[in-house]
Amino acid sequence: MGRQFDGSTRQLAAGLFPPPAVPFVYRHAASPAFKDLFREGMALVEEAAAYLDGPGRTESRALPRPAALAYATESMRLTTRLMQVASWLLLQRAVNEGELTRTQALAERHRVKLSRQDLGCPPEVYEELPATLRDLSRRSLRVQERVIHLDRSLAIARSPEPTERHREIALQHERLRAAFST
Repeated sequence: MGRQFDGSTRQLAAGLFPPPAVPFVYRHAASPAFKDLFREGMALVEEAAAYLDGPGRTESRALPRPAALAYATESMRLTTRLMQVASWLLLQRAVNEGELTRTQALAERHRVKLSRQDLGCPPEVYEELPATLRDLSRRSLRVQERVIHLDRSLAIARSPEPTERHREIALQHERLRAAFST
């Protein structure tokens, strides 16, 4: 055991650290869970488009004026939210399938404006909106939250901080080993 410690002390003194681990988020972003999120997000885009171009138009005409304005606002927010999500999902899928490198995707990422959006009207007016629009809005908010969480996790994994933290932890471990090995 003493010899193992001496070897790691030499490694530490020489500035050799174990290679940093691949962050879990990269595996998650290319996992079946991502594929499920992709399918769910893209299906929601198609479902919302079909509703807004079909039954939604008819339903919106039957609403009283304040609810019709809320419908227009919420449908625009829904469309914007889903387009942001779809753009991000397509970009990440391109990385997963090797069509883009992470660096290329990061360069394209500035075009995708992922921002948290809440509902566009007060709750009492929101309740007057057609049930299908409310359902699509709620589901889109959940998918948006998952995408934003994954995007932030990827951004953290790309930052140099985890490597620095890893080195700090390795130094602390070596100090503890040195303190308890004598």
